[in-house]
Amino acid sequence: MDAVGEDEPDLIKLKSIKDKKTFTVPQNDRFGSCRSVREFEKLNRIGEGTYGIVRARDTKSDEIVALKKVRMDNEKDIPISSLREITLLLRLRHPNIVELKEVVVGSHLELFLVMSYCEQDLASLLENMQTPFSEAQVKCIVLQLLRGLEYLHHSFIIHDLKVSNLLMTDKGCVKIADFGLARMYGIPQPPMTPRVVTYRAPELLLGTKTQTTALDMAVGCILAELLAHKPLLPGTSEIQQVDLIVQLLGTPNENIWPGFSQLPLIGQYSLRKQPYNNLKNKFTWLSDAGHRLLNLLFMYNPQRATAKDCLESSYFKEKPLCEPELMPTFPHHRNKRAVVQAESQPKRRKSSKV
Repeated sequence: MDAVGEDEPDLIKLKSIKDKKTFTVPQNDRFGSCRSVREFEKLNRIGEGTYGIVRARDTKSDEIVALKKVRMDNEKDIPISSLREITLLLRLRHPNIVELKEVVVGSHLELFLVMSYCEQDLASLLENMQTPFSEAQVKCIVLQLLRGLEYLHHSFIIHDLKVSNLLMTDKGCVKIADFGLARMYGIPQPPMTPRVVTYRAPELLLGTKTQTTALDMAVGCILAELLAHKPLLPGTSEIQQVDLIVQLLGTPNENIWPGFSQLPLIGQYSLRKQPYNNLKNKFTWLSDAGHRLLNLLFMYNPQRATAKDCLESSYFKEKPLCEPELMPTFPHHRNKRAVVQAESQPKRRKSSKV
């Protein structure tokens, strides 16, 4: 296999601000403390994303990693989203957060993120697996997601959760990834595009300017999608998304959502009259504890359940219980144009800790 970045390094020339003289940076100093991407053997591309992620082998440690190339604006400037992702990931260490091991450089001042390698992303897995996750397996996935989310919120970080940025190892360990849109509390967030690809909270759709961890509790949508084996709110526009939320949860009002009538974009929507919450009708087979958890997560009032609250839910303490050792294993199919096929029978592994 060929290595990533095969070209010979170009000379780097710098100009002195003081005397305007140009000098060449010695070859030994050009990378500073960063390793060269040449030390990684490219194995294959994984995913279909913009950034071009490849599976690679660290030739020094023999470890398999994921290499994510940082897209440069105008071929020279690092985008703010990439800087944010690097800054956040360097300080985050949790079993359910993807690990940024180091940043390495290419031959033309390119940057590559060396990430821990995960065999699957949950979106592709859900789309292609032959047998849906059982309720016990859903609990295992969501519990890990909540632990990672609790850690992020404790670190004052709001993520942009969706199934496509949830990764899974072949041992069933879930890791939150893709921190390009993550935010520290209080940092202004630029306007989001109308394209509805994430599980956007109703207050965000209606123009709230306040950012809290409540925006991150899209874990309710992920839980519902895993239980129903299909997207819960498959809107293709903001108007349709709001309408689907009203159909599911009923028409909001000041009694259940104080301040609702004062939201900036409320005048742009003509909400249907829907007096009922239909969550119970959507999940008729779910236990009372499961319904309580979903209702807490889907509250209109942004004072909805926190990740810590959810971890203490009785839903996770009743049968069917999460049994990590019964999580199914999957082939290594996180490759371009690969088809994911789940093993028909879960395999019991020695390790029971996820």
